[in-house]
Amino acid sequence: QLQACGGGLVQAGGSLRLSCAASGRTSSAYAVGWFRRLHGKEREFVATITWGGSSTYYADSVKGRFAVSRDHAKNTVYLQMNSLKPEDTAVYYCAATYGGAWYTRESQYDYWGQGTQVTVSS
Repeated sequence: QLQACGGGLVQAGGSLRLSCAASGRTSSAYAVGWFRRLHGKEREFVATITWGGSSTYYADSVKGRFAVSRDHAKNTVYLQMNSLKPEDTAVYYCAATYGGAWYTRESQYDYWGQGTQVTVSS
């Protein structure tokens, strides 16, 4: 199971940190991805991190502003979002899949959190 939280309302240029806490079979290697659904649009990839945390990958739209990290002791993955823009407003989802690589497609993920709303005002 995945529990995402940390969303909220922030002004443009501000920061938020989302958390994704995992429970269950967390001792097996799993990658985590972050996706978002902008209003009226399909869900899109944002960022992903491997089990070991040494490799990450970002969508071009967030590269240099967002950073994904993980804390194995807490079974939690974080998405630090800086320099937020109004176009980052969306429902953010975390997802997980067992494996040692990172993954960018929705179909590659088996487990999804419930989503957390991020709203960036101009």
